[in-house]
Amino acid sequence: MPQGNEIPVPVPVTSSVPFDFPEDQRALFREVLEVLNKQGVPYAVSGAFALQQHTGICRYTKDLDVFLTQEHVQPALRLLGEHNYACEVCDPVWLSKAHRDDFYVDLITGMSNGVISVDDTWIERAQPAVIIDVPTRILAAEELLCSKLFVTRRERFDGADVAHIIYATRGKLEWERVLAIVGENWEILLWSLVLFRYVYPAHSDYVPFSLWEDLLTRYMTLVSKPDPKAPFRGSLIDENMFAIDVKEWGLEDVLAEYRARRTPRAFDPSSMITPESKTA
Repeated sequence: MPQGNEIPVPVPVTSSVPFDFPEDQRALFREVLEVLNKQGVPYAVSGAFALQQHTGICRYTKDLDVFLTQEHVQPALRLLGEHNYACEVCDPVWLSKAHRDDFYVDLITGMSNGVISVDDTWIERAQPAVIIDVPTRILAAEELLCSKLFVTRRERFDGADVAHIIYATRGKLEWERVLAIVGENWEILLWSLVLFRYVYPAHSDYVPFSLWEDLLTRYMTLVSKPDPKAPFRGSLIDENMFAIDVKEWGLEDVLAEYRARRTPRAFDPSSMITPESKTA
């Protein structure tokens, strides 16, 4: 409950009514998509725009989320820098940004914990769409779902998005593709499916019974025979909430291991082109 003169922070609103983006924001997003299209940069749009396409849910965003492979990040940044966007690599494992004024384009190559990364198949499987009057492509529903599985932090949780994707598609997903992406981290998928079942109990059948059976059988096998050598994985969920486990209780830092696998071996920040460096 708010105390004294505190003003409660409003809960983010979702709706089926499309937002009327300001023209300067529309122009910036349109320009970015047209630039990437013209130069043939392989990418797929994700975020609020992809969620709208797959579920009908509209959510205001100041960011344009663009998914691409690691090898195409530097060319994309260089290209946007040449068009007077300020560019920066925020985290070489997964995130770069290009911005002008108050609007951002996020260039995303995977999850921040390094567990899931974008490869060529994500782009090849992207579906045609029109965003801000520009013909483009959005992540397929399977990749969109997987991109949200590890967004489980205290300040942001995308479990509702996962549930909405399953509900809106009526579960008509390539579940084998989802399993292939999550791989050894299938328990995170099961966690999301249990949440879906709780939220939509009348629609358990949107998840194939064979998948329920497979994952629950795997799970029961694990819990019936605990592995005393199994590593602690809390930091993959939220490195801050589980910081004490690693820093004070001496448990494994698997987050560092996953991120080390995804960190580009050759990264030269000076190779970036920004409006500032062009005039230097």
